[in-house]
Amino acid sequence: MIHMSIVPSASVPLPGPLDLPPLPVEAPEADIHDRRALRGVLGRFATGVTVLTAGRDAPRGMTANSFTSVSLEPAQVLVCVVKSAAIHQLVLAEQAFAVSVLSRDQEWVARHFADHSRPRGAAEFAGIDHEPGRHTGAPVLGHVQAWLECRLSAIHDGGDHTIFVGSVLGAGNASGEDPLLFLGGAFRRVAA
Repeated sequence: MIHMSIVPSASVPLPGPLDLPPLPVEAPEADIHDRRALRGVLGRFATGVTVLTAGRDAPRGMTANSFTSVSLEPAQVLVCVVKSAAIHQLVLAEQAFAVSVLSRDQEWVARHFADHSRPRGAAEFAGIDHEPGRHTGAPVLGHVQAWLECRLSAIHDGGDHTIFVGSVLGAGNASGEDPLLFLGGAFRRVAA
C-alpha cells in the first residue's frame, strides 16, 4: 500500500518574529522568491550524486542528487523527482526504482543521465555498464559506490517535485573509490 500525505497549507501563519540577534554578515539573507538566489543557497549543501533508474522493458534513468536515507528500520530511502521528468510516470507505473551511487570517476555517467538530448529507450543505456536488478528489474549501474533497489512505499507532494519513498529490497556497496560529489553547481571530488 502506498501512502500519500497531505500537509497543511503554506498559508498557515507561523508565530511572529522572534527576538534574535541579526544573521551573520558573511551569510546575509537571500531573497527566497528569486529562483537563482535560492538555488545558490541550496547549492551550498554538498551531496553525493546518484542515477535513479526504473523500468524493466523500456528502462529510463536520470541523475539525481536529491536522495537520502530515511530510516534503517524499516530500511527506507527517498528521492525527489521533478514531475515533468520522463522517469516520473515510470516510477509510478512500476511501483519500483533503483538508485546507483556514483563513484568519483563517473562524472561522465552523471552528465549522460542529466543530458536532456541523450537517446531514449534501450539506447539510453548503451555504453553504460549495467545489469537488471534482481528485485525490481530496474537497471543497476556498474562500478558504483553503492546501489539500492526499492519498492515504492510512499508518495509526497513536493511542489514541482514528487518525493518518492522506497522500501529497500536489496542493496550493496563497493570499497575503495571515493564518491562523486556535487556542490555549488559543479561536480567535485573528495580532497585527499
